[in-house]
Amino acid sequence: MTTERDAEPDPPEPNADSDRTPASGRVSDSSADASAFLSALRLSDSFLPVGGYTASYGLEQYINEDRIGDGDDLRELIAAYLRRVVGPCETVALANAHAASAAGDLEALLAVDERLHAVTMPREFRESSTKAGAKLCELLAETDTKNGAEGSDETESDGSDLESAFVDAVAADETPGHYPVAFGVVAQARGLSRREACLAHAHSFVTGLLGAAQRLGRFGHTDIQSVLAALEPAITAVCERHVDDEPEAMVSFAPLAEIMGMRHERAGRRLFMS
Repeated sequence: MTTERDAEPDPPEPNADSDRTPASGRVSDSSADASAFLSALRLSDSFLPVGGYTASYGLEQYINEDRIGDGDDLRELIAAYLRRVVGPCETVALANAHAASAAGDLEALLAVDERLHAVTMPREFRESSTKAGAKLCELLAETDTKNGAEGSDETESDGSDLESAFVDAVAADETPGHYPVAFGVVAQARGLSRREACLAHAHSFVTGLLGAAQRLGRFGHTDIQSVLAALEPAITAVCERHVDDEPEAMVSFAPLAEIMGMRHERAGRRLFMS
């Protein structure tokens, strides 16, 4: 007779990150979680050499025209970028690239990339994004081993196959290769859930703009950290709001930011590429 003590425990409830790529049987769940977390840190770090430090996405022009006076102005501007560009445009692209990668659907992935290219209006913004995407693909092709396991003889996963196909398509100029799309593919292949990937990318975008503001000489370390802390709820909110949007919902509406980006193309004094 089976007692209550001997009964099998109920299976755990699924968590919010249930779309995380399953780990190989060679490693424990905790090891897979640690690997995914470290991948998120790596991808969101300004140390990653994809050229993000050369882009200000129009912020330099705002400062050149004295439209930003203090930390509050900077916080409000970046929050607007999150609400109008990063959330409804780049987060949607990234989340759907992640889903296409998980499904092994190259056609859907390339459609997401093409849509993002079409809705990104300023030329400098498109160039910054595609150059960073190409550098990310090139970097990972040169440095990462297949399946994250050196010396493995196992067959590559569908995610690894699709990542390679996407890298090849970017190299052959068959797709623009925007950074959020490449980020989604890479994050999925390395075990991050869609939500985790979106958060890592949004955080990286914000720290990139804050780094640009600091290098332009208007803000010190303490100001920058204060703004970053204040923006944390906005980062979380835009990712939660847009992580499940369909590709057709991808849109960017930030007219003044786009105008600043276009003016920056013709500015006589420029520290940043965009």
